[in-house]
Amino acid sequence: MLLHLSTWHEVEVYLEQSKGIILPIGSTEQHGPTGLIGTDAICAEAVAKGVGEVIKAMVGPTINVGMALHHTAFPGTISLRPSTMILLIRDYITSLTKAGFTKFYFINGHGGNIATLKAAFSETYAHLEDLQIPNASKVQCQIGNWFMCGSVYKLAKELYGDEEGSHATPSEVALTQYIYPEAIKQVLLSSEVASSHKIYSATNFRECYPDGRMGSNPALATPEHGKQFYDLAVKELGNSYLEFMNSD
Repeated sequence: MLLHLSTWHEVEVYLEQSKGIILPIGSTEQHGPTGLIGTDAICAEAVAKGVGEVIKAMVGPTINVGMALHHTAFPGTISLRPSTMILLIRDYITSLTKAGFTKFYFINGHGGNIATLKAAFSETYAHLEDLQIPNASKVQCQIGNWFMCGSVYKLAKELYGDEEGSHATPSEVALTQYIYPEAIKQVLLSSEVASSHKIYSATNFRECYPDGRMGSNPALATPEHGKQFYDLAVKELGNSYLEFMNSD
């Protein structure tokens, strides 16, 4: 059930049986020579919709832009500052809490969002209590990173070994290929790819990772692999969501 394709009355009826909502969040950032700029948001949205369909949960609109300041030296990247993202997440949760939701499960597609999301949750808990919003003490937030699912990680290692890398990975590129086969990009990639550099400024990132990849070989990706990753992520995060909903 998609929030943006529902009426207020349908949401009201849904809240009579569940207080949970899934919120996909990704990023709009470079993903190497063959990865789509929207990769992180595309993956999070697809997996979130899949989970919602399987377990009949409400799915909110995708937050397409995240914290990707270190990628902004590459054309096309759009980023929020951590402080801006914290306020955005806080306002999302505050609005939905006023409507009656208390369980917020963020399906995330971007590693760079994790620290800011956790900070946003802490800010939001305090904010809701300061406002004395009803049910504020019942609000709980959790992150489900599809790319960190145990089953996804295991398959990526089996298929790609060390060539999975840590950014512009064949696993995430494969998932976008499954979702958007018409947008598959083919470019001859250098066999030499940078890895293991620490992340600092955007300029430094591009100097260390000139083509945007971090130890990865996305040429190994296929739409068939993407379908496997999709199925595994939907199953694992679906179970995680249900555990979250059943917890105190």
